[in-house]
Amino acid sequence: MPIDRNRIREDLQALVGERHPITSPNRLRQTEAYLHRRFSEAGLVVTTHPFPALGHTYQNVLGTVLPEHGPSQAAPPLILAAHFDSVQGSPGADDNASALAVMLHVAHQVRTMTLAKPIRFIAFNLEEDNLLGSRAYTALLRKNGEVIYGAIVLECVGYASHQPNSQKIPPGIPIAVPTTGNFLAVIGNERSHHLTGSVTQAMNPHLPIVPLVVPGNGEKLPDTRRSDHTSFWEQGLPAVMLTDTANFRNPHYHKSTDTLDTLNLDFIAAVADGLTTTVSELAGRPST
Repeated sequence: MPIDRNRIREDLQALVGERHPITSPNRLRQTEAYLHRRFSEAGLVVTTHPFPALGHTYQNVLGTVLPEHGPSQAAPPLILAAHFDSVQGSPGADDNASALAVMLHVAHQVRTMTLAKPIRFIAFNLEEDNLLGSRAYTALLRKNGEVIYGAIVLECVGYASHQPNSQKIPPGIPIAVPTTGNFLAVIGNERSHHLTGSVTQAMNPHLPIVPLVVPGNGEKLPDTRRSDHTSFWEQGLPAVMLTDTANFRNPHYHKSTDTLDTLNLDFIAAVADGLTTTVSELAGRPST
């Protein structure tokens, strides 16, 4: 099914705007409600995961789709996740409305797939506050002894440039990184090396991919730990981060200028297309 660019743009227009628990709590709750509605429209079974934080109760939004028949319903799920809060003073277009729009696109595509395992879409709250939403959720997974196939976490996937030297290199990165910022990075840890390879292989035909597997939980490369995938790593669960590398490419990162008009819709569409293929390959039932 072709990419619905109009729908992606509509989602971006609805999502972009400061979404902060202290300075814009109403907008944060409106975004939560929007994601709940869009998951429902995609035919997902929608639930919320409440957790205490910052003196209040906040919620992650979950949308689940199950295989139609048999024991596959009990198979470990594939998780797709992205956070929906922003930092204070930023409209958060790349960080992280771009990822939410991609996730919503994939959520609408899964109903065309014949699934071999469940898919769980999660919109995490309070990522910008020390990953509080994903830490609470992964702690619950650990408490319940739940096994997952793996988690794919989207973190800033909307900014790209074809200009030479538009990409900066994070310190200590042990691989060659292109100096043109038109690629998507796939970051996993040692426990997630198989997932990293599978995601890279599935997405490679759609856009340039730079994979990186870090030792341990990335402690020696702190720039590889700056999103909700780290909460999965720290619970011993396989997870990868998909990212445009944020401030190493995007000059508007965490600023008031992180606006819709700075995003690259072609790049976002390529990420959405590649991720749809990836989900189909990882969670779909092979045709016979």
